[in-house]
Amino acid sequence: MNFRSFKLYFHFTKYQRTGIFLLFIIIIGLQLFYLFSDFNVSEQTNPEKEKWLSLQSEIDNEKAVKKNTKPTIFLFNPNFISDYKGYKLGMTVQEIDRLMAFRKQNKFVNSAEEFQKVTGISDSLLNKISPLFKFPNWVQHKTEFKSNKPDFVKKEFPKKEKLPVLDINQATQEDLMKIYGIGEGLSSRILKQKEILGCFVSMEQMKDIWGLSPEVVSELNSHFKAIIPPTLKKINVNDASLKELAQFSYFRYGLAKQIVTYRSMNGNFENIEDLAKIKDFPVEKAKIISLYLEF
Repeated sequence: MNFRSFKLYFHFTKYQRTGIFLLFIIIIGLQLFYLFSDFNVSEQTNPEKEKWLSLQSEIDNEKAVKKNTKPTIFLFNPNFISDYKGYKLGMTVQEIDRLMAFRKQNKFVNSAEEFQKVTGISDSLLNKISPLFKFPNWVQHKTEFKSNKPDFVKKEFPKKEKLPVLDINQATQEDLMKIYGIGEGLSSRILKQKEILGCFVSMEQMKDIWGLSPEVVSELNSHFKAIIPPTLKKINVNDASLKELAQFSYFRYGLAKQIVTYRSMNGNFENIEDLAKIKDFPVEKAKIISLYLEF
């Protein structure tokens, strides 16, 4: 073997030796880092997950209890056995049909013996299912029930207080609160609306008050009527200013402005029909509005 040629393989330059030395340093450093480092990843705790996991044990316990619990057996009236129920009890199709035919005659079995007589089931099956039968109380305690009907005591209700028909414009809050469905809030709302208008000229105006149901309005019409007081100050449509017209509850500023414009261009209004020709005039309330105006 020629050692000289073999030696050539281990002949390195200065830079190569430095590189090999640094490589060994890196390898050793990585080995030490791997040896002393802890690579165990700590699990992040999720409160929601822990909550459900804690409940899982309770759910498992509940399932175990239900699994070990015997099913509850409910008693039943054998007169109302269905085809499926009879099959589950062990009855044959013929036995079920006999019971169905008996029931179609509007007849009832009132004991286990009658049930066997009608259906023809065996004694062994009767002994098995008869403890599950439940007949009405009147069948089991016939002697405890009287054949005659009990005497009913006629109950007298207090007579409804008959209220006199009053003028809605003279009604107080106490008078309004006597109407069924009207409390302190609605009665105050009615009186406030009367104050804004000056008075009510028609009971139809009750429909415009927010919160009054049709039933309550009907009750108000039964106990009140609208009497226009002679002191009502009417609005002269032909002389009233824009401000006076705009303050009227049934007119808005825009409508009041149209009235003044129409009046200045076409002359005075003769009646409510002339006034109703203006655009956006509430024609459906023309009759009520006319009672507040003069021409």
